[in-house]
Amino acid sequence: MKTIEDFDFKDKRALIRVDFNVPLDSDFQVSDTNRIEAAKPTIIKVLEDGGSAVLMSHLGRPKGMKNPDMSLSHIIQSVSEILGVKVKFVPDCVGASVAEAIEELRSGEILLLENLRFYKEEEAGDRDFAEQLSNWGDVFVNDAFGTAHRAHASTTVIAQFFPGRKCFGYLLAAEIKAIDTVMKTGKKPVAAILGGAKVSSKITIIENILEKIDHLIIGGGMTYTFVLAQGGAVGDSICEPDKVDLANSILEKARTLGVQVHLPVDVVAANDFSNEAETRIMPANAIENGWQGLDAGPETLALFKEVILQSKTILWNGPVGVFEMETFSKGTIEVGNAVVEATENGAFTLVGGGDSVAAVKQFGFQDKVSYVSTGGGAMLESLEGKTLPGIAAIMEEPKP
Repeated sequence: MKTIEDFDFKDKRALIRVDFNVPLDSDFQVSDTNRIEAAKPTIIKVLEDGGSAVLMSHLGRPKGMKNPDMSLSHIIQSVSEILGVKVKFVPDCVGASVAEAIEELRSGEILLLENLRFYKEEEAGDRDFAEQLSNWGDVFVNDAFGTAHRAHASTTVIAQFFPGRKCFGYLLAAEIKAIDTVMKTGKKPVAAILGGAKVSSKITIIENILEKIDHLIIGGGMTYTFVLAQGGAVGDSICEPDKVDLANSILEKARTLGVQVHLPVDVVAANDFSNEAETRIMPANAIENGWQGLDAGPETLALFKEVILQSKTILWNGPVGVFEMETFSKGTIEVGNAVVEATENGAFTLVGGGDSVAAVKQFGFQDKVSYVSTGGGAMLESLEGKTLPGIAAIMEEPKP
């Protein structure tokens, strides 16, 4: 795997695909700079080598049309402040104005191109558009894990124009390594904590990881489909009755593989889907009608903690309760505390995929676990065992 460490950028232009698809507030100020900060080490390495950096990214979903609300010009100030270098901007990503800006770019300087998705050719994976972009650099660096699962012009197609001159940035290399640790090289026992509302959205992940893990902890809304599958009563809890056979087949496959499945034994049940609802602790398989399970109960959390602390490699994907409501956040916080404690004890802990990342940030765990993934869809597809086009494009060299 070629990374940015394999190249010296002295007097070279690095064309870096970054993921600066950051949230903007009503004043078009960046409200979460995490993705910019994550790209900083790669960009600084190029400058410290004595090279220059041309950054390309998308922002939002402009659907192939120029939209001033989604211009990357809004983020220049934030990018400059975080990188500690005044970033130049060109209001296009192909054409004469870009060629001129590139010509004027000197070592130690950074140029940010306009939103790639202002051109429909970007998402279409258009070869000619990718070739035009390829003119802007000597070496192509992909550091955008968040879009690695998309076969777009700037993430995948462009790589063919850089034979022997393409690599992963620090962020993307770290993401690949983190996933490999969980899926291939991690110390046993390996535990996966899977939460979220639906079994159907996690089935491919479960099927792919079962052979690689020793413990499967199931929490969140999909608990109740498994409880129903085992003949339990789930009251008004979120449930997928049509997925009961699927849940049973997962449990059977786990038994065959010797994987221990840990389901909640008790839950925090509520008489309404509301933070102010009345709550009771109920057995997970005997929830009364008119009540719904919205968080893991105390016995469950003690059981989960025990499993987490005896594991050496841990994947956490999905919260174990409706953490957005304070009343039902305790389960997710307690699982987070256990994952942090396991990390302190030497376990490798990877948090990835949507809501679990949001939970980790909300409760201040992000600097206390081994790795927090920056890519939602890309992370999930990796866990499903899919080859991501943006990663494959860097790995492959054209056959002579």
